[in-house]
Amino acid sequence: MMPTYKNVHIKFKLEGLNYKYNDLMEIAYSYVKEGLPYQQELGLFLLDWLDKEDFVEVQTSGSTGKPKKLKIKKEAMINSAISTGDFFKLEPGDKVLHCLPSNFIAGKMMIVRAIILGLELDMVEPKGFPEIDYEKDYDFCAFTPMQLKNFAKYLKSIKTVIVGGGRVSDAIIESIKDKKPHVYETYGMTESVSHIAVKKLNNFTDNKTEKYFNSMPGITLSVDNRNCLVINAPKISETKIVTNDLVKIYSDTSFEWLGRIDNVINSGGIKLFPEQIEKKLQNKINEPFFITSIPDDTLGEKVIMIVESDKNNYDESIFDSLDKFEKPKKIFTIAKFIETSSRKVHREKTLEALKL
Repeated sequence: MMPTYKNVHIKFKLEGLNYKYNDLMEIAYSYVKEGLPYQQELGLFLLDWLDKEDFVEVQTSGSTGKPKKLKIKKEAMINSAISTGDFFKLEPGDKVLHCLPSNFIAGKMMIVRAIILGLELDMVEPKGFPEIDYEKDYDFCAFTPMQLKNFAKYLKSIKTVIVGGGRVSDAIIESIKDKKPHVYETYGMTESVSHIAVKKLNNFTDNKTEKYFNSMPGITLSVDNRNCLVINAPKISETKIVTNDLVKIYSDTSFEWLGRIDNVINSGGIKLFPEQIEKKLQNKINEPFFITSIPDDTLGEKVIMIVESDKNNYDESIFDSLDKFEKPKKIFTIAKFIETSSRKVHREKTLEALKL
């Protein structure tokens, strides 16, 4: 029988304790009233999930525009949870670690998966270096790239890891290539109810890496006239999801991510992808940085680099790996990047803060 949002799996546990529907309502109220901030976020979501409405309101991260609230059908969240469970072979009673904020879709879906699939969910405060019990073994966990970087040497206690919410650098991939867990980079967004595609990052027999994202079962892909990804996921969205992500399609279930169309730079008639330039530079610059542009009378747009640093001088040899048009014409530094509420770099506002 297909589960509904009114069902709590008989094997679901939160912090080692089994809860039925009414019990879960009580613990949710308790978290909201007396819990730490991250527990209050959990409590608020549980109250939303267990109410009579067939949807929950979810806020987008705001990394590519103004944050907005979307109404996501609970049925879609259940279908997404089942798809993840089937793909990663999660079974009732499996132990999962939750160390993401519960006020965004990735964190909410960790909770829904546990409730619907009957998983045993342990929560820790969502921060850069999660404080977990190293004596415990877990079957499944979701990390941000920063968390994965900080936690790489402790991964032996986790069977499967998914990582999303930002670019996974070559240095991070190198640090996990021989680790025991199977690590997957995910692609998704609020509108797609968490991930709709994954890319394996480690544990290859021939020491290679996957270049493409492969869609989850039942999801097909295409591009629009801008070459931006279009997602057809009938169990998650009644309409096709049109993204602003520029991709190279290899089949109706696989693609390579190139960057955001919002970020594309047209310099002297040449289209440049900041994310691709950043990938070439990621092992040459120690400080956080990103590539963007400013208006230019000759080129239309001029490529620049913004670095989160007090340092003023950079050896331009770091740009030797770049093509002629990719090389930044100027480097700017700022003490601190402006971030969204989900702690992603807000490129536009950071650029505005420089008052160029």
